[in-house]
Amino acid sequence: MTLAAIVFLLLQTTVRNFKVDGSSMDPTLVHGQYLLVNRLVYLNVEMGRLSTIIPFWNVEVESSRHAIHPPRRGEIIVFEFPDKNPNNPRKDFVKRVVGLPGETIRIHHGEVLVDEQLLDEPYLAENGRSNSHEITLGEGEYYVLGDNRNHSSDSRAWGVVPKENVKGKVWMVYWPAPEIQFLNVLAKIPGF
Repeated sequence: MTLAAIVFLLLQTTVRNFKVDGSSMDPTLVHGQYLLVNRLVYLNVEMGRLSTIIPFWNVEVESSRHAIHPPRRGEIIVFEFPDKNPNNPRKDFVKRVVGLPGETIRIHHGEVLVDEQLLDEPYLAENGRSNSHEITLGEGEYYVLGDNRNHSSDSRAWGVVPKENVKGKVWMVYWPAPEIQFLNVLAKIPGF
């Protein structure tokens, strides 16, 4: 019984599920699919606090790090909508990371330019047609886009996603059963 409780608590803190709502990530993710989201991978660990728990480990400077790594380009993430208006309902979104902290992003005729280099996006069924003004991302800011560019509300419309809004990395589609697949298995998108 105790082991079951420990396993349950471990799963609740490291994995969550998410239901895809809409077509913004077509064809990669489709409406109605259920996803498993890894919450641990982007977890911020406060090193100073951790050093108070672990004997013989001293941290000179207060800092925090990701448990495994920060969001990377090409990864599909789940995040809380970055709206500061308290009257708007809290809603989680799923999108793909295309811009990382410190980078300059611009979209011209549907092509994404990162620091003026064309981003190779083999996961797109078709390029969008949109344009967006140039934006330089600050520390802890991510630029996200849906894979279905012509039908996605994303960073082009409402701006960047702060790191504190990121809930986790999409790990796999687990329902419906015939569509089970692992996602985000590549460390880097080819060609970039």
